[in-house]
Amino acid sequence: MSQYMARLGQLRTLPGLRSGRGSLPQQQRPRLKAGAARRPRRVAMLSVHTSPLHQPGTGDAGGMNVYIVELAKQLAAHGTQVEIFTRATAAALPPSVELAPGVLVRHIDAGPYEGLAKEELPAQLCAFTHGVMQAWAGHRPGHYDLVHSHYWLSGHVGWLAAQRWGVPLVNAMHTMAKVKNAALAEGDNPEPPARVIGETQIVRAADRLIANTAEEAAELVRHYEADPARTAVVHPGVNLERFRPADGRAAARARLGLPQDALIPLFAGRIQPLKAPDVLLRAVALLVDEDPSLRRRLLVPVVGGPSGSGLARPERLHKLAAKLGVSDVVRFRPPVGQEELADWYRAASVLVMPSYSESFGLVAVEAQACGTPVIAAAVGGLPVAVRDGVSGFLVEGHEPAAYANALRNFVTDPPGAPHGPAERMGEAAAVHAAEFGWDAAAEGTLDVYAEAMHDQRRRLRSAHG
Repeated sequence: MSQYMARLGQLRTLPGLRSGRGSLPQQQRPRLKAGAARRPRRVAMLSVHTSPLHQPGTGDAGGMNVYIVELAKQLAAHGTQVEIFTRATAAALPPSVELAPGVLVRHIDAGPYEGLAKEELPAQLCAFTHGVMQAWAGHRPGHYDLVHSHYWLSGHVGWLAAQRWGVPLVNAMHTMAKVKNAALAEGDNPEPPARVIGETQIVRAADRLIANTAEEAAELVRHYEADPARTAVVHPGVNLERFRPADGRAAARARLGLPQDALIPLFAGRIQPLKAPDVLLRAVALLVDEDPSLRRRLLVPVVGGPSGSGLARPERLHKLAAKLGVSDVVRFRPPVGQEELADWYRAASVLVMPSYSESFGLVAVEAQACGTPVIAAAVGGLPVAVRDGVSGFLVEGHEPAAYANALRNFVTDPPGAPHGPAERMGEAAAVHAAEFGWDAAAEGTLDVYAEAMHDQRRRLRSAHG
């Protein structure tokens, strides 16, 4: 235990980024020597199992998609070109697509275009790596300065590519098998041992690991024996131009055709046991049983599509709503684009996020940026994303009664009441979320890149005497 605590003490958070509840103290990163902090001209970014072009909220597309898109755009704005390699999921896709100025998405043929589950992708890593190498072969040596892989599957491709190209490998896990398995939802499937082995290998191979929060960094050390000196914390950001209070709750409700006087606790995200939308439905059922009159002004939107183990029983949540007797107040909506999603956030009285595991919780920050408070599980990065008692409420555990108790703070709140919890916390939420801009995230990531490149040059100089 003492050895583990000593390793934790070495973890570093990038300057200017805040530590969350239960996180480690910030420490100033060592300054690089003059001339050593060269940033990459071009980065190869790998996202094997989900494309940045896919609609977040269904299938395997979620917060990581948003993360990759927004980070890549900001890196390009800072002068670093990004090429994102992802698996082609349709025959008609062009070999490459310009996502934004300085950001190119390359589609790699690896396995059947459709019907391939994430669990089947390890068998396609060889084909994916071959496609990446073919793309690289068309360039002059030194075309890429660094590889940034996302998730463990991409990490294995990045491992080989970085070694072959003679550049550093930076990896972001986003989620970890051991962490997910330690907090499984009822009916969810555990992550296989092969993933644990794969993640362990990437932790050892990467030149740098990027964690979303200090807690995630500590989990890398605790579960995978990551080297704290090679582990950096960079909080993800939020698109503050898209997600903002704008013209307010009433206007958003009018655009979405929602009643102005309704109590609207919103769930937004992939529908799977991990995200626990059932906890919200059970909490709502408790409130209605307690006060049947609430049914007349209650509306519970569930915006998202089945994902992961939720695909095995896509009708499960609908059946649960019927069983609980709340089908009349629950509205299931398919995933929506980012602009409409922002309106759903603005229209909601509160966002409810009872996840069993979240590496950060971008949805929580997006909602707060729109001026909507959040009720969230006190897991993973959510204690960083949500300021308990200020921008929302953190709930220990996943008992529906605990979420019902948190929702009671908004039940008696008249819509638009200037001093009610929804308005008061909504204003604080927008202020809190404003601290999470993608510009700062890109700057922090570029600092990690520069350190990885500097260390590699130093090793090469040492090796050659």
